[in-house]
Amino acid sequence: MLSIALDGPVGAGKTTIARELAKRLGFLYVDTGALYRSIGKYVLDQGGDPSRPADTVPALGKITLQLRYNDARQQRVYLNGEDVSDQIRTPAVSMAASQVGSISEVREFLLSLQRDIARQNNVVMDGRDIGTTILPDASLKIFLTASAEARAARRHRELSEKGDPSTFEQVLEDLKKRDYDDSHRAASPLAQAPDAVLVDTTSLSLEESIDELETLARNRLFQRDGR
Repeated sequence: MLSIALDGPVGAGKTTIARELAKRLGFLYVDTGALYRSIGKYVLDQGGDPSRPADTVPALGKITLQLRYNDARQQRVYLNGEDVSDQIRTPAVSMAASQVGSISEVREFLLSLQRDIARQNNVVMDGRDIGTTILPDASLKIFLTASAEARAARRHRELSEKGDPSTFEQVLEDLKKRDYDDSHRAASPLAQAPDAVLVDTTSLSLEESIDELETLARNRLFQRDGR
């Protein structure tokens, strides 16, 4: 099986780009962030603090997560049997995802699920530590980034379209905090794998970014694979 590990900071466009890249290549798209978001949502719903292991670790025994794919091969995430794919896209859950992601027990809880999917399918998997921890032997590793201001502008636009009242300044501040937290956590911090290809999309449009990654993937994977 072929696997593409796509890592990078929040707001780099990983989810949108990875989903479209998988579609173009005929691969399965795996949004690992949705798994962390679901755990963060569960802890918040229970009145807990996602940053506290004492609140989060015991909750893992009460959580069942499933990734299911519809006829269009689009991922939906189910938390204890409920489709929460749309509910986990709020700023509060985003921050909770980053917080639970710093807890080693949470990362271990999700490790086998993510690896099992990659063993059974050609995948594009995006996250923070895919190339460094989850799929260290991935066929291709890409580290996708952009300036903090460009990422904040994109995220602010997405939130505004959904009716979220957050200002650009608030989004930028939250993004910089998540960058720091993700790169300084003890458990699998955000980092570019030594063998990952760095792609900076600051000056690229969405379509240009997807095109660049598709060209990279086809040159690196399919030529070697004889396709």
